[in-house]
Parts: sequence; C-alpha cells; structure tokens
Amino acid sequence: MNKNTIGFFALLSLCALQTTAQAVLSKDKKEVIANLEKKKDHYGDVSKQIWDFAEVGYKEVKSTAILINELKKEGFTMEEGVAGIPTAFVATYGKGKPVISILAEYDALPGMAQEAVPEKKVISGQKAGHACGHHLFGTGSVAAAIAVKDWLKQNGNTGTIKLMGCPAEEGGSGKVYMVREGVFKDSDVVLHWHPGDRNSANPASALANISAKFRFHGVSAHAAGAPERGRSGLDGVEAMDYMVNMMREHVPQDTRIHYVITRGGEAPNVVPAFAEVYYYARHHNRDVLRGIWDRIMEAAKGAAMGTGTKLEVEIIGGTYDLLPIESLAKVMHTNLDAVGGLKYSQEEIAFAEKIISTLPASTETKPKYTDAEQVAPFSTKLESMGGSTDVGDVSWAVPTVGLATATWVPGTPAHSWQAVAAGGTEIGKKGMMVASKTLALTAIDLFKDPALIEKAKTDWQKARGADFKYNALLGERKPALDYRN
Repeated sequence: MNKNTIGFFALLSLCALQTTAQAVLSKDKKEVIANLEKKKDHYGDVSKQIWDFAEVGYKEVKSTAILINELKKEGFTMEEGVAGIPTAFVATYGKGKPVISILAEYDALPGMAQEAVPEKKVISGQKAGHACGHHLFGTGSVAAAIAVKDWLKQNGNTGTIKLMGCPAEEGGSGKVYMVREGVFKDSDVVLHWHPGDRNSANPASALANISAKFRFHGVSAHAAGAPERGRSGLDGVEAMDYMVNMMREHVPQDTRIHYVITRGGEAPNVVPAFAEVYYYARHHNRDVLRGIWDRIMEAAKGAAMGTGTKLEVEIIGGTYDLLPIESLAKVMHTNLDAVGGLKYSQEEIAFAEKIISTLPASTETKPKYTDAEQVAPFSTKLESMGGSTDVGDVSWAVPTVGLATATWVPGTPAHSWQAVAAGGTEIGKKGMMVASKTLALTAIDLFKDPALIEKAKTDWQKARGADFKYNALLGERKPALDYRN
C-alpha cells in the first residue's frame, strides 16, 4: 500500500469519526449550537470585559453586574445577595421539574496581572489577573443557560434552568456558604466546567482543602535598644512555619501544605508586635485532612507558647473533595465529543508557539498546539485535578458533572501568566464556546430523558453513602468577605 493510499484511508477514517460525532446531534441540538455560534462575538466581548475588571474574591461587583444584566435581558428572574454574599446570585427560568443548575465563577487572582501577549508583560497598575480563567467560566456558563432557556421556550418543554453565580472560588469557598444555606436544595443535577489546556469530560476528583490565617500578637520594642522587652509576632510565625515544615516528613506523601507570610513587620529595628501567615492544607480524603489540620493547629499553639505571643486563628475556607458520577460524565463526554475541539488561526498558531516556548521543561511529551483540536477519549480511570475547588461541596449536595476545555495553549498550567495571556485572546474565547455548547447539550439531554437523572441520583446516593451527613469544613463562620484585604 503506497503513501497516497494510506493517506486516503486515513482521511476517510477521520471523516467517519466526524460524521459519527455529528450524528448524535438532533435537529434541536444543532439549532442550539448554531444560535450559540451566532452570539460568540458578543459573549467574547463580555468575557473580555470581565478579564479587564480582574476583580478578586467577594469584590466582583462589576463582573457580577454584567452577567446579571445579560440574564435579566433574557427573561431570567434574579435573586441577588444569596447566602449573605453580595456578589452571589441565582438566575431562574422556567417552572417545574427537573431543575438543572449551571455554575458560574468570575473571581480573579491577586498578583497575576498580565497583558494578552505571548511574553511576560505585567499590566501597570493592575493588582489581579484571570490566571484561572474564571472570566470565561462565568460568561460561558451564562451563555449556556441562555441557550437552554431558548430551547425550553421554543420547544415547550417543562423544567427549570438555573444559573448559579458563585463568587470567590479562589480560596474564599463561596459555594460552601451557598450549599450550607440550601441554595442547591431544589436542584436535580448541577453542571459546571473549567478552563484548561485540553478538552476532557472524564470523571475527576479534587483535593479537600482547609485554609486559615494565623495571627501572632506580641509586644513591640526597639530591636537594638531594648530587645528583651519585645515579643516578636514574626518569631511566632517563623516558629510555626519551621514546625509545620518538619511535619512534611510525617504526613501522607500526597498531602499538600503551603503558606505565605502576609504580614511580617514594618522595619528591621522594631520588634514586630504583629505578624500573620496564611496556610492551605490539602488531601484527597477530608477525614485525613482534618487530622493533619489538627496537628497544624497544635504547631501554631506551640509556636505562640514558645515565643511568648498570643495566637488568633481565622478559618478562611474549607472545601470537600469532588465526588464524580460516571454515568453523568458519559453523557457530558458524548456531547463534548460531538462539539469537538477548537482550531487555531494562523495568528493563534504563532501566539501558541511562542507560549509553548516559554513553558518550563517537562518529562512529559512536549505539548503541541494541535492538542487543542482533540477531545480526550472517555476513561473510567479517576483523574485527579491536583488542586481544590468549592464545587466539591456542591457535588456532595447534588449530583454534579463537569468538563474542561482548551481555553489555554496546550501545556499551560493554571495560575500562570501564560494562562492569563491566552484567556484574554480568541483562543480563550473559542475554548469557552466549546464549553457553552457542551453544557447546553448536556442539559437538554437531562431535560429530555428523566431516566438519566434518576440513574445519576442512584449512583450518587451509593457513592455518597447512606450515613453521609454534610458538615462544612469551615464550620459555622460567616462568609469571609474581607479575606482578600
């Protein structure tokens, strides 16, 4: 067989695969995709505005307003300021069962300001950036909810679509308070997605997380003239950090503990009367995490005792591990496969190649921009996200399913300047629209076939366990609205 013959059969195979994927789309689904495609420029503009706002957790006033305005124009009823959070909201359209909810996020990360160019270039005067793509997350989810609303209206279907506006995912645990206050109690299934460097709807887990600010209060004194009169808050922080770092040898190896010193004093010649350190601890098993956290607390108490300082601890956040439901993941994967990945223009190829050249060396295969065209094959092997998300708490309250799409150049890690840069370009917007279409088609399947929902609920109840009782890892504290101050 010559090369031309091989190439011909390869092309036939590719066409067959594409035809098979398109074949799963009914007429109404094709119309939904076409309508979303018509509005892609508008939704791209909305996402870019939120990218420009770059508002951090619980401060997303302008970002929330623009999304709420989009939903109001489309006839959704709004409930704002839910769960005691000014930037949390619920948008509702329709009536009766089933109730399908879509999550939306929109908070940025401090210290991540970056222009939409393929080299590191900080935006002067800007304090935050969308290094996790939540400007796309929020806008893409709103687009999907509106598309489902239009489908419900045009086809005369009963049921309710909700868009859950969820602030402060980045360490603020916004959804935890919403779960705790019963915001999701009427939902039958929750859909979500996340920006990433590939397209996948496989079942995935995430790490449970507890975070807190440890504040050490001491006594100030002249560091040279009367050091014996001082009790250093910074000594308390450093003593705690030293003890926790020694703990790393004696905790399960898949534990993650990280911290930043947020206040360490003002001048070297003054014994710091106050210092603060901000900690995260993570593990895939929340019960193991609780035990690790207890040891961190004891280290903090010991540090205060040894340095003659007083300790104050404020729990900032706490999120559950993510509970995947395989049957729902299969439904979402089928729709993602039908929608397909994204193709870059020549300008985007040049951008992607420059970004790839800036990525740190990896032992894995070097990423290629064409990876964004692919959809990962479905696998029942549970994937680990490596990070944490407050979607975890939602997944233990309601059957939940999600996907990731290639809004960043393949190989790009989250929380990087490369992610911010790509998220402000057409690459990010194209990936967002893949997610919007997949979310909308998945919701339509659930509205059409109640058996899918019943199967998901059965699987979810089994995975959760008959004796499960929800207790938020952050306890009964009120939303930490000032945690970014």
